[in-house]
This record gives sequence, structure tokens and C-alpha cells, in this order.
Amino acid sequence: MDCDNIDFSRHAIQRMFERAVSPTEVRAAVATGEVVAVYPDDKPHPSVLILAFVHDKPLHVVVSQEARTSQCHVITVYVPDPSVWSSDFKARRRT
Repeated sequence: MDCDNIDFSRHAIQRMFERAVSPTEVRAAVATGEVVAVYPDDKPHPSVLILAFVHDKPLHVVVSQEARTSQCHVITVYVPDPSVWSSDFKARRRT
């Protein structure tokens, strides 16, 4: 994702702290990760789910981007649960 600047929601900061994920790791994930889901109806801006591997650990980052400014907003960050996600962490398992 091409972001001019990245900011973090309070929720994202809290989750990053709980999960020992640094802002540097999140920025790297946003810059190099793969978009695995698109949420075009999210408000106030559409968002995407990015999958990246940081230190060989899968990481999901939900990010929205302002179309006018390319400002990115990290909404949440988590390590995907293998019982919920496919083996490649790109799709939710069917229940």
C-alpha cells in the first residue's frame, strides 16, 4: 500500500501493545504486505486487510486510506488464529 503517512487508532495502539507488535513492524507490513480482503463500504474510508510476515510470524493489519491525501489509518493489528484462518492466513475457514 502506498501511504504518504501512517497514523494509528487508539484501538490499534492498544492491540499492538498487547501483542508486542511495534510501529516499525506495522509500517513494514503496510508497505510490503499483501492485500487479502477489501472492505469498500467501511466508513469514513474504505479499508483493506493486509497480510505480512514479520520475523516469520503472520500479521494482519486493517488499514484505511484517504483517497485525496494517501494518509493511512491503522485500525487494528493482530496475529491471525490458525483455527480461524486458512493455512496461508488469506481466508477465513468455513465453519
